[in-house]
Amino acid sequence: MAALARPRDGRMIGGVCAALARRFGTSATTMRVIFLASCLLPGPQILLYLALWLLLPTEKTTSTAW
Repeated sequence: MAALARPRDGRMIGGVCAALARRFGTSATTMRVIFLASCLLPGPQILLYLALWLLLPTEKTTSTAW
């Protein structure tokens, strides 16, 4: 399994859904649909998204372009 970090590519807003999709081996679109569907239910989904946006590190770049 991949490390949980927000990717630099494939982001829509903060990269949280893309990071979770990579971690759990699904597509980012599927994770976004699941998140949007969960927002229809009562609960702290938006707060959880914001907390993950703040707490998850950004993926480090491996290339060194000169």
